[in-house]
Amino acid sequence: MKNLIIRALTGIIFVVVLVSAICIHPIFFLILFCIITGLTLWEFGSLVKHYENANLQRAVNVLGGVYLFIATFVYANGLTDGKIFLPYLLFIMLTMIAELYYKAPNPINNWAFTLFAQIYCAGSFSMLNFIGAEPGTPGVMSYTPLFIMAIFIFVWLDDTGAYLVGSLIGKRKLFERISPKKSWEGFFGGLILVLASSQAFAWFAPEISRLNWLGLATTVVLFGTWGDLIESLLKRTLGVKDSGHILPGHGGMLDRFDSVMLAVPASYIYIELFIRN
Repeated sequence: MKNLIIRALTGIIFVVVLVSAICIHPIFFLILFCIITGLTLWEFGSLVKHYENANLQRAVNVLGGVYLFIATFVYANGLTDGKIFLPYLLFIMLTMIAELYYKAPNPINNWAFTLFAQIYCAGSFSMLNFIGAEPGTPGVMSYTPLFIMAIFIFVWLDDTGAYLVGSLIGKRKLFERISPKKSWEGFFGGLILVLASSQAFAWFAPEISRLNWLGLATTVVLFGTWGDLIESLLKRTLGVKDSGHILPGHGGMLDRFDSVMLAVPASYIYIELFIRN
């Protein structure tokens, strides 16, 4: 019961902070997701530091990823041009050059894990900036939280529906090799709940068709499920149960954002192809 209460309180605080930062002001969104990006990169570095003699420069990796998020924020909102990415390009090159001098036993793993972390963590979160930015007047902030909020709500409802339906009637394993507890019944339970909730967004934002909301909801559920499985595969490969312990009762940051980190780039592709086109 104590663990359940801790888990519930952590979940409530987590949701309130996230929703507030996304909806109240773009600067709050920027600050919070800079912190989230940094924490996920630091956590990733902690997970892999003992794997195959890998030795990531975690602080440098965090700074690079946070810079990428800031750069994409100001660029996507029309506040600067593409030159903002030149320091990040330099960071990637120096990351590779630095292994010449570290004398690490396995520099290839260091390169691989560093670049993977930048794509998996910093790259995924940075896509939120392009999702949240509406084309507008150059030099004027064009942030809108609608799609960002929809993605997170869809992910949360999918998790809830999958857990409830899977716990009650789940029998057919979805991906037993990676995640033995997930079931097809749970997958479709989450999908149906998210599809239904998407029509509430269609009522709230009628300028976007009901069909497009259904398409976005399906995209989030499908790629969010794969994102969850990818993080499970990562943890199984590294031999860990939770990615961290920063969120009491919920594990680490990667555990909380695993679905989001694949759902976000997939949603961006869908939004650009079918909604904003």
